[in-house]
Amino acid sequence: MLTRPPDTSGMTAARRLIAIALTLAAVVAACAACRTRTETGPTSVPAATGSSTRTISIGGRDRTYILYRPAGLPASRVPLVVMLHGGFGSAGQAQSYYGWNAEADANHFVVAYPDGVRAAWNAGGGCCGVPADSNIDDVAFITQVVHEVSATLPIDPNRIYATGISNGGLMAYRLACDTTLFAAIGPDSATLLGDCASPHPVSVLHIHGTADTRIPYQGGQGDGFAKINGPAVPDLVARWRTVDGCKPPATTTSGPVTTSLANCPTGRSVELITITGAGHQWPGSADKPLLERVARIDTPSAALNATDAFWHFFASHPRR
Repeated sequence: MLTRPPDTSGMTAARRLIAIALTLAAVVAACAACRTRTETGPTSVPAATGSSTRTISIGGRDRTYILYRPAGLPASRVPLVVMLHGGFGSAGQAQSYYGWNAEADANHFVVAYPDGVRAAWNAGGGCCGVPADSNIDDVAFITQVVHEVSATLPIDPNRIYATGISNGGLMAYRLACDTTLFAAIGPDSATLLGDCASPHPVSVLHIHGTADTRIPYQGGQGDGFAKINGPAVPDLVARWRTVDGCKPPATTTSGPVTTSLANCPTGRSVELITITGAGHQWPGSADKPLLERVARIDTPSAALNATDAFWHFFASHPRR
């Protein structure tokens, strides 16, 4: 709040100058406290209960994210889930459609919803949109989001997770390739593009529908706007089993849902959940025809609640 200038009548010139200087100093301090962070690093501005939109200046560009802090968050260290929207989506859309706030309320963790530039992420391999064309460093942005949230709330560094749909799922894989921040990732309807020469071992739960035509389950070029051309999903998941040094997977089937789970050293796991007949979608989310047309996703499968599945996987896989 700006401060009313002092009444300087009757003061000497020197005293008037001192009073004005003190007022200006107070204004500068108040303005500094309003900023969420500077270019040089995160601040420790407390996060309010509920949703708040925060801004980071990075690489000469202002970037935003939504932070969700449940009521009654424990004072002890808590998990952080970074939820990455798909192409043509946004932080607000991801918060509204995928049920992570309710999951956080029930299980006492924090959710960050970053916003991509022009509704997309630079996930490697030329994908996707303006971020890829402009070589925007989304890994650096999301890393700064994690650092800022950790500076403002009691986040457990061993329980930080990333999940996302489509382009957001691609970005989750990119984070696993290029950082060591995350204990586990949860890509949905996604693949891995670009170089990932020396990935850090991390737990992975990948969810995919066999009828996905945007990012085909059996690999090859999809029919979506980005024409994503990735490996077959089973081959990609097998690659992460190798990275993590896992045992052979055990497979179970219940109706249209097939689960392939491999246990790995130090408590890690690599899991693939396949939904027969499901398309390019977030299973268990509400049917939103307008969003589905705009974001080019399919009607959600009711065979599985992906948000519940990802959270239970994350909760069982801290970094040890």
